[in-house]
Amino acid sequence: MKFNIPTILTLFRVALIPFFILAFYLPFSWAPFLTTLIFFIASVTDWLDGYLARRWNQSTPFGAFLDPVADKVMVVAALTLVVEYQNAFWVTIPAIIMISREIIISALREWMAELGSRSKVAVSWLGKVKTASQMLALGGLLWRYNPLMEITAIIFLYIAAILTVWSMFQYLAIAKNYLLADSE
Repeated sequence: MKFNIPTILTLFRVALIPFFILAFYLPFSWAPFLTTLIFFIASVTDWLDGYLARRWNQSTPFGAFLDPVADKVMVVAALTLVVEYQNAFWVTIPAIIMISREIIISALREWMAELGSRSKVAVSWLGKVKTASQMLALGGLLWRYNPLMEITAIIFLYIAAILTVWSMFQYLAIAKNYLLADSE
């Protein structure tokens, strides 16, 4: 297998995950900023690797597999750290909704791929808006610079949770005929 820049960026994002978690637990006043910076770098590489893979026509099966895995592991790690720090049901509930949706949609995409219909549940514009809201929420909740940032981040967390449910129902509606078909 030949490595290209988009795949290297995805591997870099995977390699950032342990450093991201470690930074969160550092006993320094600047640790929240460092954690958020690493999260931001990972978010930018997520956008950049996809852009470059499309622009340079460098999509690979390995990259197509690893990119969503890296994204989901980073987001689940961030949600877990935020839930631990906040220790509040109003943060835990949207986090569980988002993690559950990721599991459901990943399973749906895998199952649709087995049927040869994976493209029917491709990422939609709503999923992209959900991701943007989620990243803003997580960035603010990881950094915790001041109370206004935290309140704004929690608002974005709820916007992301609502969009999460909405996009999940869109994907399920698209796959409804496959899901409800009688087995032969």
